[in-house]
Amino acid sequence: MGFLRLLQAVLLAAAAAARAPAARAWGEEGHYMTCKIAEGFLTGEASAAVKGLLPEWADGELAAACSWPDAVRRQMPWSGSLHFADTPGDCKFSYARDCHGTKGEKDMCVVGGINNYTAALQDSSSPYNRTESLLFLSHFLGDIHQPMHCGRTADLGGNTIVVTWYNTTKTNLHKVWDVNVIETAMNRFYKDDMRTMINAIKHNLTNEWCREENQWAACYTPTTTCADKYAEESAELSCPAYVGADHGSNLEDEYFFKALPVVQKRIAQGGVRLAAILNRIFSGKNDDRIQSS
Repeated sequence: MGFLRLLQAVLLAAAAAARAPAARAWGEEGHYMTCKIAEGFLTGEASAAVKGLLPEWADGELAAACSWPDAVRRQMPWSGSLHFADTPGDCKFSYARDCHGTKGEKDMCVVGGINNYTAALQDSSSPYNRTESLLFLSHFLGDIHQPMHCGRTADLGGNTIVVTWYNTTKTNLHKVWDVNVIETAMNRFYKDDMRTMINAIKHNLTNEWCREENQWAACYTPTTTCADKYAEESAELSCPAYVGADHGSNLEDEYFFKALPVVQKRIAQGGVRLAAILNRIFSGKNDDRIQSS
């Protein structure tokens, strides 16, 4: 009973934090978009199961709860290592080499987190709280698709590389990918309306990326989440993300227009793959082809 009360308190605190205009760590927008895209690909059965697990404050919307793991990182310090999988900078990810905590704890990286919470949701006898498992899994599918969450260990995935964004905003390379690219795109092209940007990404799913879409989800099987593959993709994408972004540099249009297509596609891939995993867990869906609602 004590644990349930603690969880309720943490969830309520997270709800308040998620709605507050505080610093966002992908940022809230990226996680919201990833999970909103996933919602559109869920089967009816999976959608009902997800809604049944969501905290009351989410109002039945998975996307509204997808930033919760960031909001509770201080209350759950053990979860910090599960948000990323940094590498030595060789543009590759190796689970045995790279999936560990800051003190060498095994399986403590975003890939281990995805595997762990997928297994927890699949096993009705698991001791893990199912609401927490859903929220962590959904969040980590966003994190693993952000290239700098698989960046270099030496600079903490770009966090220690201080740069200026358009000569006005002091930021760091990690935050450029988490927040600045998305916010600039929303301001320039989507009238600061996140739903308009989501619709633009969905449009690409039915047009530019339609031949790739089913391949994105095809890797997932009942015995593996294929999170290793997603980390490998991000590690590879992180290498060009460092080009032209030295400590103290100013990043403007040249960098923005190279980064934006990558950001949008990774958000789309994260959403499609999250839906594929949730559909397998909650509806036993065996067809890798997915249809948007």
